Parts: sequence; C-alpha cells; structure tokens
Amino acid sequence: MKIDKRPVVPQRLRRVPREGWSWIDRRFLRHHASALSGQAITLYFFLTAVSDKHGVSFYSDATTADLLRFNVRAVQDARDELLAHDLVAYRHPVTQVLSLPERRRQVDGAEPASLGDVIRQLIPTTTPRGERS
Repeated sequence: MKIDKRPVVPQRLRRVPREGWSWIDRRFLRHHASALSGQAITLYFFLTAVSDKHGVSFYSDATTADLLRFNVRAVQDARDELLAHDLVAYRHPVTQVLSLPERRRQVDGAEPASLGDVIRQLIPTTTPRGERS
C-alpha cells in the first residue's frame, strides 16, 4: 500500500524561520534516544531548539527548569546523561549540542528500547492525586 504523503494542511507548511536555527537529526531518534531517559530526550530537544547554528546555547539551569517544568536537579541529571552519551558538551554557562557520534555509546549496560518506549517515556504520567510525575 502506497502512502499519500501530501500535506494535510498545505497552507500551514513549516518554513525555516528568519531568526533562529534548529533541527533534530533523525539519527538521534534512530540510534541514541532509546538509551536515554525521557527527561534527557526532552532536554536534548530543548537545547537543539534554543541553540545557534553551532549548537551553542546559554540558558541557565533555573530558566531551563522553569520552561521544561523540571526541577533544577532534573535538568542537571539530564545534562549529565547527555554528557555521558557524548551528545552535548558543557562549560558553565554554555551548553553545546554536538554532532552525533558515529555509534551510540552504551552507558551503564543500557539496552536499546523501541521508539514507542521512548515516546511513552516522554508522556507525563499522573499520580492518583492528579499530580505530574
């Protein structure tokens, strides 16, 4: 069966913005995301969205936490995870999204997960009191 890939809403096609620069390399999802926590993936997406053409950004941990609705410790832990996987470099206050390594690093015996598992990690769960986890 051939899939019709025409845009559903052609008058709303995405365009490269006049200001800013970002993209997510498909290889990130195919080869790296499955080994990361949902918070690390979310931080990676955020960093790619706010970085310049060289992958450099300088949002503070507090601002990043506020925008992502994380606590500061979660931002630091997610960044440490990205550092361990060689996906970002960090020198306070600058974070740089790096070109993707050729092969994904296996850290702490992490096993690959399916893309569905990765996406499920990104969806917030609710506790019995309706609080976000």
